[in-house]
Amino acid sequence: MADGVTAVVNRPVWVDLSSSDPEASRAFYSKLLGWQVEVNPDPQYGGYALARIGAQDVAGIGPKMMPDAPTAWTVYIGTDDANALAAKVQAAGGKVIAPPMAVGDQGTMAVFQDPAGAFIAAWQPKAMRGFGQDIPGSFGWAELSARGIDKVLPFYTSIFGWRSKQSEMGEGQPPYTEFLLGDDSIAGGMEMNPMVPVEVPSYWLVYFNVSDVDGSFKKAIDAGATEMLAPQDFAGGRFAILADPQGAAFGLLRMLPR
Repeated sequence: MADGVTAVVNRPVWVDLSSSDPEASRAFYSKLLGWQVEVNPDPQYGGYALARIGAQDVAGIGPKMMPDAPTAWTVYIGTDDANALAAKVQAAGGKVIAPPMAVGDQGTMAVFQDPAGAFIAAWQPKAMRGFGQDIPGSFGWAELSARGIDKVLPFYTSIFGWRSKQSEMGEGQPPYTEFLLGDDSIAGGMEMNPMVPVEVPSYWLVYFNVSDVDGSFKKAIDAGATEMLAPQDFAGGRFAILADPQGAAFGLLRMLPR
């Protein structure tokens, strides 16, 4: 187990959705991404559902913990010591929103807020190791949209050991930041578009792998999603961004073969 935990430390390891209507969310994503979703009957998990593709766990869906919280996806970063990580977050200028807590025998979770206001969580695996990747319908990428990304780059370096690499995106566009762990590109980030309403806080966006971005985009729209960014190409492939019927933003992604 120690080696398995070490392999996911400081990398995205899980994503889940807190929804105002978990049943509707389960139906939407099951139809869109081919998930088989099963609600855990144990009361201690509060109606949390696990989504699978074949034998691989890919995501979770559960009810909102607070009535005034938005319906939103959360990115979890793996850790081997959630308590030590919480102390690092505070020392680096972030906030501990939910202190480390055991989730049955599955592992330990915590929720933090970075200096730009984006929420990000941590997962210290036990029985539940994390998601499967690299198949259609699974996690594809995590991307930070920040109001003041420069002030959060040192934060993520301090708590996760991430390096940042910036690439120019063209005239009038902010540079794109890749977060690197060693030589691996594990997440991205960019300055929030100034046209985004001021009431929208900094946030992490979850992308899911699909084999056909345009087809999946249309399928999502037909199922009640709202267009945020129509399908378009980028250097590494093709992507689109939508809001699901309950309001959570998510992305669709198809990477070009490397």
